[in-house]
Amino acid sequence: MILEAIQQTNPEFYQQLGKLFFAIANADNSIRNEELKRLEEVLKTEWTDLNQVDTVAKNTIIETFKWLESDHEYDSDTCYTSFVNYKRAHESIFDNDIKSLIMKTAAKIASSYNSQNKSELIMLANLDLEFKRHTSDS
Repeated sequence: MILEAIQQTNPEFYQQLGKLFFAIANADNSIRNEELKRLEEVLKTEWTDLNQVDTVAKNTIIETFKWLESDHEYDSDTCYTSFVNYKRAHESIFDNDIKSLIMKTAAKIASSYNSQNKSELIMLANLDLEFKRHTSDS
């Protein structure tokens, strides 16, 4: 599976996912416990291609998210831009299955507390457009 190959060759992928999911959760400048709990739940139930050996990958996503939350030095836009720059530099990693899984995860984080707000919807729409950008450029 491509996720396993990514883990072995590029662990930064999971750090960037942590940044992206933090950016989505913090789009309204506030992180709620429900958002982190939803992320943990989705990683456990839907990122099933990451087997036991790849527990490190899931933990990397969560720990990056938690670090950004506690650090208070990085905002959503900075983290989102970092993810987009990484994605553009590593397009081959982002096949349709991974893009779909990332979008599904991001949407669930955004809707975990009182549904999605305007800031989260804008960021989700921009992410969706970013994922479609390469597809239409090919």
